[in-house]
Amino acid sequence: MKNIFPKHAVLASAALLLASGCTDNFEDVNTNPATYTQSSFDPNYLLTQSQLTYTGSTDFAYETWRGNLIHCSMFVQGMATVIGYWAGDKYLLNEGYTAAYWEKSYSEQVKSVTDLVEQTRNKPQYKNLHQISRIMRALIMERITDIYGDVPYVEAGQGYYTGIITPKYDKQEDIYADLLKEVSEATAALDPTADITANDVFYKGNIEQWQRFGNTLLLRMAMRLTKVNEATAKQYATQVQGKTMQSNADNAIVLHDVVGGRTTQNRNSQVLLGDGGQEHYYVKWSKTFIDYLKTNNDPRLAKIAVTRLYTSDATKTPSQTPISTVAAQKGLPNGRDLSGRAAYDVSTAPDYTSIPDYSSPNPGMIKRNGPTFVLTYAESELLLAEAAQRWGLGSAQQHYNAGVTAAITYLNQYDATMDIPASEAAAYLTAHPYSASNGLRLINTQYWAHTNTMLDFYESWSNWRRTGFPELTPVVYPNSATSGQIPRRLPYPTAEITSNPNNYRTASAAVTGGDNLTGRVWWDK
Repeated sequence: MKNIFPKHAVLASAALLLASGCTDNFEDVNTNPATYTQSSFDPNYLLTQSQLTYTGSTDFAYETWRGNLIHCSMFVQGMATVIGYWAGDKYLLNEGYTAAYWEKSYSEQVKSVTDLVEQTRNKPQYKNLHQISRIMRALIMERITDIYGDVPYVEAGQGYYTGIITPKYDKQEDIYADLLKEVSEATAALDPTADITANDVFYKGNIEQWQRFGNTLLLRMAMRLTKVNEATAKQYATQVQGKTMQSNADNAIVLHDVVGGRTTQNRNSQVLLGDGGQEHYYVKWSKTFIDYLKTNNDPRLAKIAVTRLYTSDATKTPSQTPISTVAAQKGLPNGRDLSGRAAYDVSTAPDYTSIPDYSSPNPGMIKRNGPTFVLTYAESELLLAEAAQRWGLGSAQQHYNAGVTAAITYLNQYDATMDIPASEAAAYLTAHPYSASNGLRLINTQYWAHTNTMLDFYESWSNWRRTGFPELTPVVYPNSATSGQIPRRLPYPTAEITSNPNNYRTASAAVTGGDNLTGRVWWDK
């Protein structure tokens, strides 16, 4: 497969990042005119770096493993497992794991994208690249604040430029106000007649698609505020009418490759193929998710799930004949283990036969050179449907139908074998029509199903916390850290106690419900 990451982009970006940490007199003593400097470095490389690291860190994707999969996928009951160290499936607290996203996102994502913003500021030759960098920084910071709440934002990643190495935590309310401003301004300033951004993994420099991406991101950010600032949510939802993504061709995707090893391979796939343990055998689609698809005769079920993919935990060679028939699919219940205790061991589950008989993700979804979906047309249409249902902005039914159709038919972007014809989506909608009286439940349950199939459990968990849909039954497991409640946020890393103590103490004390798994971020009312 063709290498989609521009030659030298990731290595050159790393070189610049490392260079910024040198001692004061190093450049005077060891100047090499052939090496990169801030004046000679092409900031387009940092765009590639930012897009790639948003999908997961370069050192075995630890925050993807621990944040997206071990925690978020389990909280929202998209996936399930019996692996003991997957703490999220039982609402246990592993402070090293809950800190992983913070540590990797600030050291890799925030640093590189902040450099990109600063190196393109007030440079006409990088007019569009600068606006894209503002949008990328907002995309990155949205996820961080959604996971933790109040976080370093204004001063984050600015140590090289300001000398501030203990950044203050900004209030999430203020962060969201600035995110909306930044994305709105940057999207409006994009100019199709100006520079074409090189090394753009999402859209290959297509500025019209970036405009639609920016407006879709703006919509998603606005809808986060429905419980805390409905007027602002409606204002921005109104602003983007007719300007969001128009089809699955606008889906923002990072298509990975295997040329760069773990650095460029798909992050979710590395984990789910068992590179770090026995996840290939023991991590499955959850019973909650599979039952939902099965009950509704959802055509996605036959494409996203297979049984008998691995028949032994001792080998990581997949079966050449996995079973994709709908009748064979069975989700693993959350909160089960291999302890031998009658109430919790998976072997005592009512429908248990063997681990291989539980549904795994289709191999087409977890290819090492497969896509990471960043933001999609289906999400956009479902959010527009909610805005229409709440505020009369267009037809909720039309947006809902478009969103569900897109969520069913986009799967061929994983792999051609996962294609579902539009006729099957139409038949599904005929059997399950939109109902305004149950609109918010229908829209957001579909959003949950779609983001689960995207393997974007960060987003699935965030939207579930905002809306409460679908209505999930919490796991019951002994000695959980939440007294049987589904977690609402991840606590701050304990490393902040020593590295940024004053700002940490202020932020930790301000968390509604406490700095723990059951505390709540500002928009989660």
